[in-house]
Amino acid sequence: MRERVLCDTHSFFFFTIFSLKIFLLLGANLGDRVQTLNRAVDLIVKHIGPLAKQSSLYQTAPWGVTDQPDYLNQVLAVDTKLEPQQLLEQTQAIEQELGRVRFEKWGARVIDIDILFYGQQILQTETLTIPHPYLHVRRFTLVPLAEIAPDFVHPVLQKTIVELLDECMDESEVVIFNF
Repeated sequence: MRERVLCDTHSFFFFTIFSLKIFLLLGANLGDRVQTLNRAVDLIVKHIGPLAKQSSLYQTAPWGVTDQPDYLNQVLAVDTKLEPQQLLEQTQAIEQELGRVRFEKWGARVIDIDILFYGQQILQTETLTIPHPYLHVRRFTLVPLAEIAPDFVHPVLQKTIVELLDECMDESEVVIFNF
């Protein structure tokens, strides 16, 4: 007797076309920062999904460990079909491909890719917290995020990005980077 496989066309259709908007923060403060960020964007498009929006590049003071070069930061809105854990694995693979070596929390790095939001999902695992737990206290995250998604509502704090930026106590300098 042969098994019959039934396909629910509605579920199949939903699965194959559904994508979710995510927000990623890119940062680099070692090497050719502009080239590294451009390569990271290309790899994100290739392995994660198409860009929906892209902020300007911002030169920012280091946060946490301050005895290091300034960063270039950028926020991307990306449409993806990846699940959160797959997304984390892809961002880490891209970091590794671009030469990232993890040795000091908040230390200098060739590239850093943080997952800020995964739609409106709230997730806490051993390896991943979404929304990013520090985004609301970091000016270098909020300024580029406010540029491309000012009215996006933080699913935990229930405030827009602009409201979070207005309330942010971080006074670090964040300026648009001019080539």
